[in-house]
Amino acid sequence: MLNFSFQNQTRIHFGQGQISAVTNEIPLDAKVLVTYGGGSIKNNGVYDQVVNALKDHTWFEFSGIEPNPKYDTLMKAQAVIKEHGIDYLLAVGGGSVADGTKFIAAAALFEGDDPWDILVKQQKIESALPIGVILTLPATGSETNTNAVVTRDGNKLPFSSPVVRPQFAVLDPAVTLSLSDRQISNGVVDAFIHTMEQYLTYSVNGKVQDRFAEGLLQTLIEEGPKALQPESKDDLEVRANIMWSATMALNGLIGAGVPQDWSTHMIGHELTGSYGIDHARTLSIVLPAVMKVCQKAKHGKLLQYAQRIWQINTGSEDQQIVQAIKMTEDFFQRMGMPIRLSDVKLGEADIDLLLAKLESHGMLELGENKAISLAVSRQILTAAL
Repeated sequence: MLNFSFQNQTRIHFGQGQISAVTNEIPLDAKVLVTYGGGSIKNNGVYDQVVNALKDHTWFEFSGIEPNPKYDTLMKAQAVIKEHGIDYLLAVGGGSVADGTKFIAAAALFEGDDPWDILVKQQKIESALPIGVILTLPATGSETNTNAVVTRDGNKLPFSSPVVRPQFAVLDPAVTLSLSDRQISNGVVDAFIHTMEQYLTYSVNGKVQDRFAEGLLQTLIEEGPKALQPESKDDLEVRANIMWSATMALNGLIGAGVPQDWSTHMIGHELTGSYGIDHARTLSIVLPAVMKVCQKAKHGKLLQYAQRIWQINTGSEDQQIVQAIKMTEDFFQRMGMPIRLSDVKLGEADIDLLLAKLESHGMLELGENKAISLAVSRQILTAAL
């Protein structure tokens, strides 16, 4: 196991009715900005619960944060912050709202010339406004981690800083009952592939991390399809297990002390930035191709994945791996996700643009071994056709 330092100080309130915990989490003398997306929280009862929780607070709101939040939208919040002296942010939504709010928090106190430098130059963030999150769509784990992505002019760029980790997060599985099938599928597959990016690398004898990751993968495989089936889609236990899995997948625990990949995400970001494809749907396209192209480098963990997750124990090692990749694709399809570029009406003619984007963003040495060059990325995209 590799050396590591681990700390996650986000306080979690999990369960039905826990939005009320916000009342005591945010100081009464704080001036709060509630951030959210397109307004679905006003139709599913979440907004009313927030209003009640903040009835003794001074608060304002900022709406319109998009999926893959846009830089220009997020910068509009700065005027609201300055006008009202905002000193606390409450994100109400899924990963995009949480990500966007992290950027808003960092930009508000940024001392550099241009907040865009946080993304394009990866300039260090020294301080940020405090953040709380009410999660409505489990997927990204952004409610308890230090990471975020922001989009501008077709460029989807990540940043990370400990100062933007939310101070608290509310996870109420009941609020996910209003999600569409597409949102459910995206969330389950996003969490699955977050886990895979930290698991499917090479062994450092991190048995605890491996077993935790395998438990998450098995839970998502078991529970994900149930959330789409009429007879179980309103089952709160199913939703609770999915929600907790998504948080645990990217709160730092399973990635501590083990190598991590993230090539699927970096390539997937270019598909989103260039073509507007849902984040999770880019991942379900790219991961199987990464597994195929990088089969030799990932041989040991792929075999472990085949045997422990899919219980494949017959045939040669290579045959077991090939079958596991096929079963992974089958799972994605059961979740209603694409597994080929052709499924989203892209083809070989689009690969050069995607590679040019990777090159412009400095994504020249991806993967746990920094071995995925542009040439290997081309092989991956070709395998995904």
